[in-house]
Parts: sequence; C-alpha cells; structure tokens
Amino acid sequence: MSTPRSLDLPEGARPGTVATARGTFAVLDAVPAAGPCELGTALLVPGYTGSKEDFIALLGQLAAVGRRVVAVDMRGQFQTQGPDDADAYDPAELGADIAAVAEATRATHLLGHSFGGLVAREAVLGGHAPVSLTLLSSGPGALPGPRAEELHSMLSFLDGTAREDLKGKLAEIWHSALKPQAVAAGAAAPIVAFLQERMLANNPTGLVTMATHLLKAEDKTSELAAVNVPTFVLYGEDDNAWPATQQWDMAARLSAEHACIPGAAHNPNVEAPATTSHALTTFWNAAEG
Repeated sequence: MSTPRSLDLPEGARPGTVATARGTFAVLDAVPAAGPCELGTALLVPGYTGSKEDFIALLGQLAAVGRRVVAVDMRGQFQTQGPDDADAYDPAELGADIAAVAEATRATHLLGHSFGGLVAREAVLGGHAPVSLTLLSSGPGALPGPRAEELHSMLSFLDGTAREDLKGKLAEIWHSALKPQAVAAGAAAPIVAFLQERMLANNPTGLVTMATHLLKAEDKTSELAAVNVPTFVLYGEDDNAWPATQQWDMAARLSAEHACIPGAAHNPNVEAPATTSHALTTFWNAAEG
C-alpha cells in the first residue's frame, strides 16, 4: 500500500477532474508556480490500492522546470467512480481509459507505477503513442513473491463473498491488517485517516479484479518492444514487489533506458522524490529533444 508522507499540495497544484469520452476522472493537476508550461505534459498513473496522492511529493519538482503534470485516479480508484462490473477493470479497458485521459490533457509523457505500469503498457499496446513511456517499479508480468502471497491471501478471504458484501469484508481487512500496519510503520494520524478513506472509497469489484489481474498478468515485453516507444524503466534498489533484477532484465529486453534509485524500495515517488524527479526530468527532456 503506497503511503504518501504528506497531503499538502505544492504551489501550482490543485485537485480537479478531467472529462473524457470514457468518463470523468479525478486528478491532481500541477503547473509551474512561476513561469509558463514550455515542456510536454506528463500523465502519472498510480498502482494497485493507490491514488493520485501517491505522486504529491513529485508534482512540484516535476512542474517547476516548466511542465504540466497530471496525476489521475483510475476507474474505481478513490475519487473516480467505477461500475460493479468485473469486465470494466480488465487492463485493456483501464488502458483505454488512460489513453483517453492522455488525449484530453494533451499529455505527451506517460508514467505508470506498479500495476499502473501494466495499465500504461496496455494503453500503448492499444494504440496510444506517447513521446515516452516510464515504467516505475513495475514488472514484465505477474507479481511474484511475498507481495503475490499477500494478494492470494486477500482473495482467499474474499472468495465466495456476495458482491453487495464485499465493501464490508474489505473494511475488515483494513481494520484488522492494513490500519495496524500503517500505524506500526509510523504513519501520522492524518495519513492513516486518508488511507482509510481511500481504501474504503475504492470500488470493491475493482479491487478484487485488479488483484486477480496482477496475479496472472502476461509478460508482454516483446510486444511492447515491437511498438518502439522510448521507454524508461525506473525502480528502487530494494523493490519488494518485482525484484530489481527482473526490472533490469525487462529494460534490457526493451532496449530501454533504466535507472536504479538508491535507498528506495517499491515507491521511489515517496521514498526518494528528489532523485526520482531528477531522473524523470532528464529522461523526458531528452525524449523531447
């Protein structure tokens, strides 16, 4: 569960919505606090159980160089509504949503974090053609290891639950496991309150379906390499979702640029925002140049 360390928006950033042909999406929209937007717009897509707030620590630094930056809640995430229909959360459908948001915001750079990277990949494979694609702490296929075991345990707990009862069961998971974990990790009371609000606002069908897709995602690295979109694979040295070695291998198969963020794990956007912002700005500027 990605946990922002502050909910204070930087100067130049504001909450809003983006209307598209595929629905309306909640966003955080950041522009330079001073000066014009002279560089290409970036669209940031969060991971599983995440939200646009996961990128708060990056927004000001990314925008400061003269760039509009838009962080979005995907369909069914936090403040973006989603239907109680499992088919609506197929990664290809979510990718089509992100392509529509990119078109509406005129975004030229697309970044997906974790599960959001799999969705951003689907957007590109579905025909969206950004100037660049960044896969942040995202792997080539199904989530492995202990994080996958956690998802299997959650799905086992929810197995057989009627759709109308899912929200209550997810509340049980929050209060019995996720909230104690957040408190033990030292999250401040306002952050814990936000995490609870976000978790319980997520569409339950969406959470279950996204988890299922995370556990069975196909390795589509070869298909992505064939599209020939300039790609950046960026990850923390201690990533505890997809191992750093697996992400390095994916970058090699994509002939993509890659960078490892020292001192970061699965959320460099939170754990090392200055280093992450610098790496992204350098890559995006080169892609535009």
